[in-house]
Amino acid sequence: MVFSTILFLFRFLPITLALYYLAPAKLKNTVLFLCSLVFYCWGEVRFFPIMIALILLNYLCGLGLERFDGSKPARKCFLLAGLVGSLGMLFYFKYANFVLSSANALLGTSFSPIQGISTLPLGISFYTFQTLSYTIDVYRRDVKTEHNIIDFGAYVVMFPQLIAGPIVKYRDVAAQLHVTHGRYNLKQIEDGMTLFTFGLAKKVLLADTIGALWTDIIGIADSPSTTFVGLANASTALVWLGVIAYSLQLYFDFSGYSMMGIGMGKMLGFDFPQNFNYPYISASITEFWRRWHMTLSGWFREYVYIPLGGNRKGLKRQIFNLFVVELLTGIWHGANWNFICWGLYYFVLLAIEKLFLLQYLQKGKVWPHIYTLFLVVVGWAMFVGNDTGVSFGLLFQKLFVPSGGVSPFYFLRNYGVLLAVSVVCCTPLIEKLWNRLRRRTLTRVATILVLLVVSTAYVVGSTNSPFLYFNF
Repeated sequence: MVFSTILFLFRFLPITLALYYLAPAKLKNTVLFLCSLVFYCWGEVRFFPIMIALILLNYLCGLGLERFDGSKPARKCFLLAGLVGSLGMLFYFKYANFVLSSANALLGTSFSPIQGISTLPLGISFYTFQTLSYTIDVYRRDVKTEHNIIDFGAYVVMFPQLIAGPIVKYRDVAAQLHVTHGRYNLKQIEDGMTLFTFGLAKKVLLADTIGALWTDIIGIADSPSTTFVGLANASTALVWLGVIAYSLQLYFDFSGYSMMGIGMGKMLGFDFPQNFNYPYISASITEFWRRWHMTLSGWFREYVYIPLGGNRKGLKRQIFNLFVVELLTGIWHGANWNFICWGLYYFVLLAIEKLFLLQYLQKGKVWPHIYTLFLVVVGWAMFVGNDTGVSFGLLFQKLFVPSGGVSPFYFLRNYGVLLAVSVVCCTPLIEKLWNRLRRRTLTRVATILVLLVVSTAYVVGSTNSPFLYFNF
């Protein structure tokens, strides 16, 4: 169930909020837990046992860590059980067939793929990291063990952040989970509705519309367009235009979805961490990763980079730690070699900046932004390579070997205004405008109502509103 659908907007969300607000204080987590399970099972009921098993495993590991607090070997066993169980499920469903197919290609073996796991359990890349953070934090004694399984289940399966983040650590919401009175107020609900509306607008008015330019160019098989060009027929200039459109689509799609999740969290009385901070205005790749998917970067920094030694053990060790983090980041995004290459690509860029380039970038004004945007767009081309209808080799050949074909002028004429609006929306200018409009009640309410009505109308009339991160 995608947030930008009629089913979610007009049925699930209003019913869930009504039940949640009307429920007695002590039963709110129960309502949230049950409604979130309905949300999860709506499209993925066959993976329901996987979700329940993961909740039970980490819940019991937390209890075991508390029960045997004085025994270091026992605590390590419970930690290992939580890590192996959570990561094992993620590996089995997401990477097992990739490993088998890679072994067949590299070693000439003939392993048969595992049947029944061609479709990923909904949100498994996100909620496994949440359960891992809980078990690790309990082991570190950074958080107290959760004794109420309903409260713990509500944390793991909470529907606003279940399928696309932001990745919420247990300590981020533990205090709010245990508030029985005054969990939310009208101001918080209003702020949540505002964030949700802006997120919905980013998703359906920008991401979905600018995404049509990309599909028009590459001509995927299930594209609703009847005028697509096809990657082989596109000129180099047109392919660059398409990759830029995809870069914009991915940002508005993911950041919009995250904003909707954060907004719904506020409506329920929870403060989720920020996930995006205008990454396309970055002046270095280092800065880009501090602004893009911030909860994922923060998770790897806290649970991988720092435990490996961070930057405390010399430059060589820092570079190695960076290699591990970026490799894992690429693997986390998908079971394909292009994602691994994408992760290693960013490792090389970040290592170069750490070694010498960052000091020069910090002195520049315009060229660091151009440098960063160019490399990020190239990265997204690597990211989308081998997707449906997109040949990795042909895409990069078209990008870097000048070739003729269909020119971009027709598409610039049709999408020029949308592209310009999208670029502006990648900057803080819209937020500054909103901060002025929100000072008056009339302009604040009018702006939100207009955005909500237009976005809803688009949802009603749309036949294609995919969420890209469902693939990851």
